[in-house]
Amino acid sequence: MEKTVFKIISNKPLTKCIYEMCLEGNTSAIKNAGQFVNIALDGFYLRRPISVCDFSDNFLKIIYKVVGKGTEQMAKMQSGEQLEMLTGLGNGFSVNNCQKPLLVGGGVGVPPMYRLAKDLVAQGKQVSVVLGFNTCEEIFYKNEFEALGVNVYVATADGSVGTKGFVTDAITANKIEADYFYACGPLPMLRALYDKLDIDGEMSFEERMGCGFGVCMGCSCKTKNGYKRICKEGPVLKKDEIVW
Repeated sequence: MEKTVFKIISNKPLTKCIYEMCLEGNTSAIKNAGQFVNIALDGFYLRRPISVCDFSDNFLKIIYKVVGKGTEQMAKMQSGEQLEMLTGLGNGFSVNNCQKPLLVGGGVGVPPMYRLAKDLVAQGKQVSVVLGFNTCEEIFYKNEFEALGVNVYVATADGSVGTKGFVTDAITANKIEADYFYACGPLPMLRALYDKLDIDGEMSFEERMGCGFGVCMGCSCKTKNGYKRICKEGPVLKKDEIVW
């Protein structure tokens, strides 16, 4: 974990309520896809945890949803302004010896899948990505995933694009074969994937966080290996340790 001041390079809407922010600053504490940053905002006591979409030397990209006053404030920020944040939080995804990984992102669970897809493609894996949204108006980053050269499938609840229904419906309809899976999204989606897929995998969970680095214990959850802090030992848990 490292406290760093970042300068905003760009901050733009991708959809009506989804924004992409690119920043410049020290990213040396960020090691894995699936980690997150915790952003300090003027006038707010608690920081805002946001997953990392992509990173490189001195470059950070985050994608966030405007859902309250804090993210509303972020959406109004301009290039050149600064944000102080804690970086390198959480454990992130592991890149194991699978050959045909399946990546599933639902809504704001999509961003961390992007960096993971990049890492897996760089290792020569045959990557399939399923993105889940409610309507066509909510879709973002489909083109960016396709540009990586991976197989991309979309599910929309209203059927406006891709498979009508949920990500599990898209997996069935497209007969996607995989030997390992990674997922990030709303809890009902994760539970449905847990029940459907008979392969090993990893899931990134969301919990309300106080500190974001394991001190307050506010985000502890029960696993088969005892209690774990989502912000510290998580947010990624392996399928075989999850307790529903």
